[in-house]
Parts: sequence; C-alpha cells; structure tokens
Amino acid sequence: MRKRWIAFGVLLGLCAAALIALVLWLPSARPRVGPVAAVPASERAALLAQLRPPKRARPLVAVLANNSGTETTDFTVPLGVLRESGVADVVAVAPRAEPVVLMPALRVRPDQDFAQFDAAHPDGADYVVVPALHHSDDPAVLDWLRAQARSGAIAVGICDGAWVLASAGLLDGHGATAHWFSRARLARSVPGMRWVPDRRYVADGRVVTTTGVSASLPASFTLVEAIAGRARAEELAAEFGVPSFGAEHESRAFTLDRPAFWTATGNWLARWRHETVELPLRDGVDEVALALTADAWARTWLASVRAVGPEQVTSARGLVLLADGPGAPQPAEPPVELPGPEGSSIDRALAAIDARYGPRTADFVALQLEYDRP
Repeated sequence: MRKRWIAFGVLLGLCAAALIALVLWLPSARPRVGPVAAVPASERAALLAQLRPPKRARPLVAVLANNSGTETTDFTVPLGVLRESGVADVVAVAPRAEPVVLMPALRVRPDQDFAQFDAAHPDGADYVVVPALHHSDDPAVLDWLRAQARSGAIAVGICDGAWVLASAGLLDGHGATAHWFSRARLARSVPGMRWVPDRRYVADGRVVTTTGVSASLPASFTLVEAIAGRARAEELAAEFGVPSFGAEHESRAFTLDRPAFWTATGNWLARWRHETVELPLRDGVDEVALALTADAWARTWLASVRAVGPEQVTSARGLVLLADGPGAPQPAEPPVELPGPEGSSIDRALAAIDARYGPRTADFVALQLEYDRP
C-alpha cells in the first residue's frame, strides 16, 4: 500500500511539474496588433477568378456533413448565407439519410445522402463546402469528396475542415490556412502544404481554406461575390450586419496565452457553475443566428446548449432542425434570446456571455472562434 501511495505521489508531482512548465511556456498575453494591411486589389481579383463557378451559370453547392459529428457554424452559416443569396442551388449532403449531430450543439436532417446526391447530379457539384468533422478520416466521406474533386468541384474547407481536405490529399502542394490551434500540427501533417498567414481565407487552385469558425461569414460572402458580383455580395453582407468581408487577418493575434488557459481550466473545474442554456426552436427560426449563438455559448466551458421546442422544425432557409426535447416552463430569468441581424450575433452573444460569466470567458470564446472582438 505504501508503495502505491509513493507511486501516486510521484505521478502527481510529475503532472504538476508538466503543468507548471506548460504555463511558463505560454505567453503572458496575446500580442496587440495595429490596423491590418488591406489585401491588394490584384490579389483579390486573382482570388475571385479562382472561385468562379466551374460548371454551371447557376452553380450547385453541396454542404457536406458527417452524421456522427459536424461543426455547427462551419456547416450552418455557409448553407444559410448561400441560400439567402439566391445565386446558387444549395444541398445539405451526408453519408446517410439520418440526423446529423452538430458540434457543439444542435441536430439537423440532411437534404440528401451521398447516393441520392450522386444519382440526382451525376456531373457533381460546383462547390463542396467542407466543415470540421468529428472524424476527419471517415473513408466514405473522403472517397466521396475525392470523387467530387475529380469531377471539377471547388472544395471549400471552413475552419478545421482543412483536416478533412488534408486527409483526402487535397492540400498537397497548395497554399492554405486553418484554425489557429491547428497551424503547427497541420503543417507537420501535410509537408507539401504551404501555410499562408494573415489571411482569413485562401484560394489556391480548386481548394479554398479559411481560419477559425467566424471566417464562415466572410468566406461565404466572397463566394457570392465570385458567383454574382460585388454588388450582390455587399447587399447580402449588409443584410447580415457584416460591414466588411475582406481576407485581411492578423494571425499573430490568435494564440493560447496564460489568461485563456486559466479561464479554460477554471471554467471546466467549476462544476457548480455549469448550467444548461435553452435555445427555442420554431418554424422559420433563423438558422444562422441560431448556430452562431449556440456555438458561442457552448464554448464558454460553463454552459451546455439544448435546443427545445417541437420535435422538428424548418428554419427560415429550409434546414430541418431537430429539438433535444420539449421546451421547459419559462424560468424566472429569461432564456437566451436569438440575436439579430445575423452578422451581429457573435457580438451580441459575446456581450451576453460577458454579462453572465465575465470578460475573460467572453474573450476565451472569441479566441476559440478566431474572432477579433472589438
């Protein structure tokens, strides 16, 4: 028994030493950066040229999901924005005609499974939007994605959808970006890939990649610009409350520092503070605002998000959403409201999180979303 306690003490000491070393290795604060330089007009023009629809005047967009786990905002925002634009046909596609579990919150039904999509569109999609997936190496997903790429589709990886593109071999020899947390590992995993810093999204040939979750909005507007022109993209961005959707970005501003580490640790350990945030579902609910709100609250590490309402509803832009359960009686404190317009959803969710949990948690959420919080 005494030997066991000694072994346990040694292990505990090693863990404590490793934790101290990690904390000392982290920067004391994220670097403060000044105004970000504008992307040259020539670079913007070249990017848009690469994004022109490769097959159809009215392009077909397949928004990919994996039934076992797909990132909420990566999937929902491009689908909602592109459907709202009216410039493309947009289909939610999954390996199986079964519900898709979104991470960190919500569930949806795909429009078609792979077999149905392939039968209806033998020429393949013009664009395949690839969110971060729980399993980035699913053979069925990779085979389908490779087939779409061979047919001439442009693959658009949102955030850590870059890992799916890498697993499919589509990043080899290309310039790319991804979520800040994946920079080093992705560069090691795909030695033929060229990391492009200081851009929210990058197009290289028929492969597009973006930075973190929040880049789903500007990347979607840029895709609309490539399809239908600048005027329609600006009109749509204004409708969604987004003043700018350029590729400008400051990569150095996003890194794990000591305040973020201690916030994550403290929130995770404070089990007595953990709560469930209920988001109401109804027919016509705005799926973009819903996704951005759910994503932000679930990333506090203090709240889990539960969609409540009818068993099944259809969103404003035709996405079938599934409830986690019926709505509970109204608490004394009002539930989290869905903010709008959509582009301000991140800011309003962060403001509500700040008011409830404090500024450090709001900053921690913004860091995970790779969002430059004002």
